[in-house]
Amino acid sequence: MNNSVINTARLFAAGLRALLVLTVVTGILYPLVVTGVAQGLFDSKANGSDIKDHTGQVVGSSLIGQAYNLPLKEGQETPEPDLKWFQGRPQNGLGTNSVNTQYKLILSGATNRSGDNEELIQWIKDAKAAVVKDNSTADYKVKPSDVPADAVTSSGSGLDPDISPQYADLQVHRIAEKNGLSVEQVQKLVDEHTEGRTLGFIGEPRVNVLELNIALKELLAES
Repeated sequence: MNNSVINTARLFAAGLRALLVLTVVTGILYPLVVTGVAQGLFDSKANGSDIKDHTGQVVGSSLIGQAYNLPLKEGQETPEPDLKWFQGRPQNGLGTNSVNTQYKLILSGATNRSGDNEELIQWIKDAKAAVVKDNSTADYKVKPSDVPADAVTSSGSGLDPDISPQYADLQVHRIAEKNGLSVEQVQKLVDEHTEGRTLGFIGEPRVNVLELNIALKELLAES
């Protein structure tokens, strides 16, 4: 047999063996090891950081913010916030799916507007006025200077799950009034769900809105 044919066959066999070994190592063993380590050591994060309610049902993810709005009324384009619940940051950067209209999808995104953009400035003014109005009660008046930045600006993704403790505190009186609870009860919920800086120095203190509203729902069920 011609030497070139033999050499070609040897190279082909060597390449095939390498393909099989790499397929087993990188396509089977490595994914199994990584998946096993993730499930064993980081179960919650590996499964999407799911949040469950008191019944054990998954109601969302700690990484994705949710909107708490009233159902749209006839002729209404923008839903009104359901003021019985803690509200998250504005979601002005979100878009809607216009390509595959078979599914009703929300597209994450930022507003992409500069700080001196007139539309953005008007959004912030309107949002601040709404926060002052919505969170003022008979015995608690919110001043425009009390409104923190995260209450009137959306995040880069539009789906920030957290708000500042200042914004959560601002909503306490309204939540108490709307749900027939005491201010002390609601403030305790906020304090219990306020997280400090990661490792003590990374980021800012924050409150996860979904987790806070789940706790509020459980408190209402007990009342």
